[in-house]
Amino acid sequence: MMNKAAAAAAATMAKTAIRRSTVKTRLVSTYADVLSPEYDLNVVDGRMQYLYDENGRRYLDAFGGIATVSCGHCHPDIVDAIVKQTQRIQHSTILYLNSAIADFAEALASKLPGDLKVVFFTNSGTEANELALMMAKLYTGCQDIISLRNAYHGNAAGTMGATAQCNWKFNVVQTGVHHAMNPDPYRGLFGADGEKYAKDVQDLIDFGTSGHVAGFICEAIQGVGGIVELAPGYLSCVHDIVKKAGGLFIADEVQAGFARTGSHFWGFESHGVVPDIVTMAKGIGNGIPLGAVVTTPEIASVLSRRSYFNTFGGNPVCTSAGHAVLKVIEKEKLQENAHLVGTYLKERLTALKDKYELIGDVRGRGLMLGVELVTDRQKKTPAKAEILHVMDQMKEMGVLVGKGGFYGNVFRITPPLCFTKEDADYLADVMDYVMAKM
Repeated sequence: MMNKAAAAAAATMAKTAIRRSTVKTRLVSTYADVLSPEYDLNVVDGRMQYLYDENGRRYLDAFGGIATVSCGHCHPDIVDAIVKQTQRIQHSTILYLNSAIADFAEALASKLPGDLKVVFFTNSGTEANELALMMAKLYTGCQDIISLRNAYHGNAAGTMGATAQCNWKFNVVQTGVHHAMNPDPYRGLFGADGEKYAKDVQDLIDFGTSGHVAGFICEAIQGVGGIVELAPGYLSCVHDIVKKAGGLFIADEVQAGFARTGSHFWGFESHGVVPDIVTMAKGIGNGIPLGAVVTTPEIASVLSRRSYFNTFGGNPVCTSAGHAVLKVIEKEKLQENAHLVGTYLKERLTALKDKYELIGDVRGRGLMLGVELVTDRQKKTPAKAEILHVMDQMKEMGVLVGKGGFYGNVFRITPPLCFTKEDADYLADVMDYVMAKM
């Protein structure tokens, strides 16, 4: 017979299981209209590159909370920094000085080139991009912004205008943004010829504006858009065109920043340009709500015309986490790891492309990789149903990946930067196994 202690423990476990099941049912019911079946997973714990569901089953996380978990889930150094700061003071507002905020701002600015030395903290990437766009307009006195088709920069009033996918745009007033042809080497009209795409930006300025613009905003690698690398030579060309029109160059590093691309700390560095404003979020805090805008003292001075503040942006707890992230990336050589493991994984995925007609393209840098599925390589027909099947079967085998792109047919592989070669092998082997059975 079961003793009283064992019976009590069993009853507690049963109640916990029922509660977790109820929570899962409620979540799935609440978000049924926006969640696809592959997201029917209730994660309750995380450790480095692994996630665990309510039953204790482990999953290899190759999505990283949408390119957000940079150092690893619940990284001990970052958790320790958060706990220690929380025990001292959680919130001070910008009315008072706090060394945690100042120390991180200084450390963050030191990672950027040129005169990018002034840091404004926000709570998210959307907020960071909203602030950057406003600063560009104030500094130049112009209202016209140029962004790229297929881009995603946020879902607030200004950033939704800069976003250029109908999937993410609500029917509200969005003015003053011109969307240039996307320099997509795989699906674009001019292939990998960056200079030809850049001419469209000049045409937009000549025929769609007064000849002067506030700025140009873009991601070095489009994340939500399906891990699209910009055609070689494009950014350097556009940089010069925009500067001649009096505009500022805004680099959106929300997803590509913080060593994710491996070869560089920031995505824009691989294009040989220095932005006027850099926005960041996601990996900056390893999952803590934190974003930032970094610019020059001259541009930053426009905010002194009125009173600008952000109540929660850059509170001591979040900035302590951000500072810890920088230290962990350096201490554990995560940029080098992203480069080595990412290069290896890309090779494995490219080998699968040679094996399966379903894979139309493999692209990206470091641990920001994309695998586009198509039913016809010549026509590049999006494999919308097939990607859902592969994704679901990979989940059943313990591997979580994301998907994106306008057609929803691109695997987004953006794991924590502590991902190992063994993890890369398992991901590739599972994808291989699933596709072999189709």
